[in-house]
Amino acid sequence: MNDRPYYSVRSGRNNGKLDLTLEELKDMFFATYQDFERKYYFQEAFGYECVDAGFVPGIAGNNVSAYFFRKLRKRNIWPIRDNIDNYSEEDLFDLIEILYDLISFPDPEKGYYHEWNDCGWHYQTFIKEKGQNEYKTEINSVIANYENGYELSSEGEILEIIETGFEELFETETLVFDPENIDGRIRIAIHKFRKYQSTEQDKKEAVRELADVLEYLKRGGFDMRLLSKDENDLFNIANNYAIRHHTPNQKNGYDKPIWLKWIFYAYLASINLLIELEHKKRESADSN
Repeated sequence: MNDRPYYSVRSGRNNGKLDLTLEELKDMFFATYQDFERKYYFQEAFGYECVDAGFVPGIAGNNVSAYFFRKLRKRNIWPIRDNIDNYSEEDLFDLIEILYDLISFPDPEKGYYHEWNDCGWHYQTFIKEKGQNEYKTEINSVIANYENGYELSSEGEILEIIETGFEELFETETLVFDPENIDGRIRIAIHKFRKYQSTEQDKKEAVRELADVLEYLKRGGFDMRLLSKDENDLFNIANNYAIRHHTPNQKNGYDKPIWLKWIFYAYLASINLLIELEHKKRESADSN
């Protein structure tokens, strides 16, 4: 069930953002984890205790702590309850990602309740995608309120959240024209720009990728007339602001994080527009 905004948010008296500290984020994450654990969403991964069979291991095997050490290359992650107070931000985000890989919805039609000594539910079949989708929804409602905001992607990777108003720009599926020179490079650029702890250099490289795609489209005969007033400015920005080349006369005295975000959005929007127009042009030619 999606959270609906209540009175103070709807009326504008409350911006609806929690502005969580790391400690508050850990508390809210742990409450979310416990809720899924209580509903057996981690039984396939971590197994269960049975009064008759003893411990029945899951995907993580008999030694869950060793499993986390092997996967994350970190000690003192499991058990969560015992270690969460000492987690760094990186520890917590690593854990959120690996739990996405491990969670699964227990199929109620393929489970049974073991009544002896109130043992509990034992499941044989799990639905991973359903469990992951529910987990992603709940986790995103939490991590969106930490610092500038994060979200867990459908690939299970924590990314910087997209600013309000730009969601459609990133959700648009790039039409397949050239997987190597266009489609793939756009995906690489988006990932570099949004990944967790993306540096200024990462963001600069992402902008450079998009600038190169624009150049490729221009040289490939895409119709740039709609961008004609801004086209030279787009390429001048990339060349003069230490993005595509490195020369002594380049400009460096500007607020780079804000500027890089703006030019990244401008390039991505321009590319999407050019590809959409080219696609329509080809569809029209094919129909005639």
